[in-house]
Amino acid sequence: MPRFNRGLLVLASALSAAALTLTACSEPAAESEVVTETGQTFDLSPEQEGRVHADKVDDIAAKVPQAIRDSGVLTIAGTSGTAPPLRFYATDDTTVVGSEVDFGILIADILGLKPEITVADWAQNFVKIDSGENDVFISNVTVTEERKDKYDFATYRLDNLAFETQKDTDWTVASKEDIAGKKIGVSSGTNQEQLLVDWNAQNVAAGLAPAEIAYYQTTSDYYLALASGRIDGYLGPNPSAVYHAATSGESKIIGTFSGAGDALQGEIAVTTKKDNGLIEAVQEAIDHAIETGDYQKVIDRWGLKDEAVTESVVNPPGLPRKAG
Repeated sequence: MPRFNRGLLVLASALSAAALTLTACSEPAAESEVVTETGQTFDLSPEQEGRVHADKVDDIAAKVPQAIRDSGVLTIAGTSGTAPPLRFYATDDTTVVGSEVDFGILIADILGLKPEITVADWAQNFVKIDSGENDVFISNVTVTEERKDKYDFATYRLDNLAFETQKDTDWTVASKEDIAGKKIGVSSGTNQEQLLVDWNAQNVAAGLAPAEIAYYQTTSDYYLALASGRIDGYLGPNPSAVYHAATSGESKIIGTFSGAGDALQGEIAVTTKKDNGLIEAVQEAIDHAIETGDYQKVIDRWGLKDEAVTESVVNPPGLPRKAG
């Protein structure tokens, strides 16, 4: 049975839109390459010639559950709906690339497994982990206390969120009070949505106007809404906001926060089915990549310096459970 499904969320239009606006800040070196005004290069090609690889580490690979070792494959679930540089379609509109793909392939290399990249919508990826169809979910997944009931986690990035808005605005977001009365876009079912909901509740309790939350499931939709002024801002993953602001030249970041809000520093992690025996090998593979410098190469390749970690942790404190 084929394991690859292009899913419901396609970023081809978003990439095309970004390519059309690049001249505002830089000239692309080639159709498949973006160079920002700060000198950061993003490879949008399906070939990914600069992808980071590693050798198998036998003692870590030996900790992979026998059934996965026998298959010789690590099936990697994820979405294509996250904007560059995390996980998105390359210029061929077929191949999924980005930092999350690179991290998955690097882990597979160290475990001595062939990576198989799959695509599905956000909720369906959890179902695929539940059923065992996929081994790991690597797609900007935040550790939460609720998710820890069903899944194991090995961290590999910090979870930072950013408010992105039009370049000429004088609005800034330093605290929850600054969103009162604004119209803010977000993707549903994400921790950034939960942050907005929590802030709204606190603001209303304090006598402030709530923000109006507008939902967008594709980056191209929120790009258009932001550019046309239909929303005041968009709250999403910091790496995606940095990428879009740098390549479009039409937006800027006006505030960054932990994905856990004021509670703690949120963390992004590789997700596996709970107690299936895989997470220890994944965690050790990430730590090995950090020690050898291969992890930093992926971080640098995709401009993620603000999200780097110094070690991988299994099942750290996650976002608090929802009230009620």
